[in-house]
Amino acid sequence: MNREFVEVSPEMTLAMSGAALDSAPLPPEPIALVFCADGNCPTLVFDLNPNIQALKREQRLMLVVQRSAFERVGGAEPGARCTHLPSALRAIVLAIHDTTLKGETRSVYRLGKAIELLCETIRLQSDGELVAVAGESTLSLADTRRVAAARRMIDERWGEKLTLDLIARACGLNRAKLTRGFRDMFNCTIAEALAERRLAQAKSMLLTTDKPVSSIGYENGYLNNASFARAFGRRFGVSPSDFRACQSAAA
Repeated sequence: MNREFVEVSPEMTLAMSGAALDSAPLPPEPIALVFCADGNCPTLVFDLNPNIQALKREQRLMLVVQRSAFERVGGAEPGARCTHLPSALRAIVLAIHDTTLKGETRSVYRLGKAIELLCETIRLQSDGELVAVAGESTLSLADTRRVAAARRMIDERWGEKLTLDLIARACGLNRAKLTRGFRDMFNCTIAEALAERRLAQAKSMLLTTDKPVSSIGYENGYLNNASFARAFGRRFGVSPSDFRACQSAAA
């Protein structure tokens, strides 16, 4: 990891490594959002009362944000200090880490990604999608990590032919424990999470491509246009064709 920081604004600093904070301008009265994207259990830690010297030793990507600024843009007291890192946030963290851009272009890119990371974190927090690493679930910590891995598998491999058996085997849980644990942690079934991810992608494709509706449905796991139209209509209240027509008329 590059030992550097980006001053996003006087109210927020992106730190790529703890060592960078020795010379980094930090906002007053900060909180720290610490992102760990590696390992079997990627996490997000909210440090609401950070010790500055401890922050300087932190070796993971961090957003150090003035508390009032965090609250002003919609952030709130987290329900849990340590949560599983959703795939959407992990992808942003890895993009910040792994960019091959150089010089000023890299700094500008990371600045933009830092703002995206903060906004997406607040959105997921507002939507109740940040799941505590150790919550009130009856699952053990190891099993909560396995269920979280199942969610990442859905988020990242939704385009594949995923079945409950395949996901259970990949994550090391039996079907019953995965089914119960997934509902406990994410308040939906495996099938509902997979459908939501596929329909969200289909919605995006209807807006951004001119592919036929039937092709979009097929690419997102629906074997015929009728089943795609029913699922899309249940989720968004309008057929795929009408959705596209309405959006085109409004443009």
